[in-house]
Amino acid sequence: MAKTKKVIKTKKKIHRDIHSGYFYVQASFNNTLITATDDNGNVLAISSAGQLGFKGAKKATPFAATIIGKNIIEKVSRYGLKEAEIMVSGVGSGRDSAVRAIITSGIGINKITDRTPLPHNGCRAKKPRRV
Repeated sequence: MAKTKKVIKTKKKIHRDIHSGYFYVQASFNNTLITATDDNGNVLAISSAGQLGFKGAKKATPFAATIIGKNIIEKVSRYGLKEAEIMVSGVGSGRDSAVRAIITSGIGINKITDRTPLPHNGCRAKKPRRV
């Protein structure tokens, strides 16, 4: 009886050459997240403070946000990203340092937009207390 060999099929790595994209920075009080996408919105890379080993209150610090920015640039560099726009949302302390880390990487930044939601009139106020 002849022995048969198993053939394992592997997927080819697709090399995408992307010239422009977006960085979405979400800075909350508890964490900072950065997502890199191409022009169509397809996610290229994601990085967060928790993913890099920060725990508890250290996740929302500017230092953690700087390291997240450097990490996402390393992940995106293999796609050949040349220029990008940055969309920032949230009021956390890491928002400025995350943007600074992306700017210093050498990728051309076309625009920085703040997309933090602001209430126009807020929720309905409580009725006055009767004494």
